Amino acid sequence: MKFEDYHFAKEIKQSLNEMNFKRPTDIQFKAIPSILKGEDVLAIAQTGTGKTAAFAIPILHKLHYAIQKNKEENRIKCLVMVPTRELALQITEVFTALAVHTELVILCTFGGVSQDPQIEELSFGIDVLISTPGRMFDLRSQGHIDISKVEILVLDEADHMLALGFLQDIHDVVRHLPRKHQTLFFSATIDEKIKEVAYSLVHNAIRIQISPKDPVSKNVDHAVAFIEMDDKRFFLERIIRERADEKILVFVRTKVRAERVQKAMERVGIETITLHGDKNQEERFEALENFKQGIKKVLIATDLSARGIDVAGVKLVINYDLPDVAENYVHRVGRTGRGVEKGQALSFCSPEEKDVLTEIESFLDKEIKVMQVSKSEYSMTKILTNEAKNDWQKLINDAAIEDAKWKSSHPKKNKKK
Repeated sequence: MKFEDYHFAKEIKQSLNEMNFKRPTDIQFKAIPSILKGEDVLAIAQTGTGKTAAFAIPILHKLHYAIQKNKEENRIKCLVMVPTRELALQITEVFTALAVHTELVILCTFGGVSQDPQIEELSFGIDVLISTPGRMFDLRSQGHIDISKVEILVLDEADHMLALGFLQDIHDVVRHLPRKHQTLFFSATIDEKIKEVAYSLVHNAIRIQISPKDPVSKNVDHAVAFIEMDDKRFFLERIIRERADEKILVFVRTKVRAERVQKAMERVGIETITLHGDKNQEERFEALENFKQGIKKVLIATDLSARGIDVAGVKLVINYDLPDVAENYVHRVGRTGRGVEKGQALSFCSPEEKDVLTEIESFLDKEIKVMQVSKSEYSMTKILTNEAKNDWQKLINDAAIEDAKWKSSHPKKNKKK
């Protein structure tokens, strides 16, 4: 079935065509009909399968027709709650692109930036609010946000919201919504805790689960290579040089590691950009924008940003460090192979990280295929690195200088007999 066969508003169909959306993904095909009927939905699907469009398309279609009949100013009709700023921006981009030919007004709010521009936009009236919990509650307590007329509540990346301690915030939001509203609960993973929360929020929900036996998208070819911790930078350099024209996303464990890896790449003449919690909002925007536009081909990020990076054309994800939390592996590798695209992911595993690898494989319920690196290939990778070359050149230069000094101080030794 193609999108052109759906009975969407012509304005929505026009946007879908401009975005080159031809056929729905599995999650879109299964979720859209239920959302259009007004049913509550509990959807579990891997990262990168088109979840955002799965709820954005039918929501905008419904709101577009509703607004034609009754345009009520200053009324928020749909609230989308997300755990991070990056994800809020990503979802807003999708909503905005799909709604460009309608009169619907989309607004994104989050902390870390001045609230004044957000308050000004709220004063003109909006239809869809996409927000992180903190900023949404701040604006609501100040009287700038009224969610008492919300018709549709979307909880996206719900598992991550619970992990970050937003459970109470979610229940607080629900208490201020109309008793009769539609709830859409989207998550990449599900466990007993998430089930408990989900079923306390949805009513007679349609449960949709895509590829539950393999949380990694079938579009992602992922493997692991066993590399010593101190040698990882050599292999990263080699891969980046071999795939110089591609966008590569590199994940590390900590903010400090991100900066260290960036400096290691700088030493060998490779330009990268970092994204982590110590960056202010303006720096985060700039980093993502440079990566999206291909100004910088390599982005080094921490898990904080793993779910908020939705950049077209990321061909390769490298887990420079294995994630401390096993399920974060799914979210990391899910940054490539998005929608109908194909992608690759490679994890560097040092001897110290083998226990972490075991946990990840247990979570996936399968072993990750191993990319074999021969001893000769391993050695050549270290020898041919620019850093190694620079070190050898320095040794040669130092030796030449010492030799010249010795000759100048021992002139008789250099005379022919």
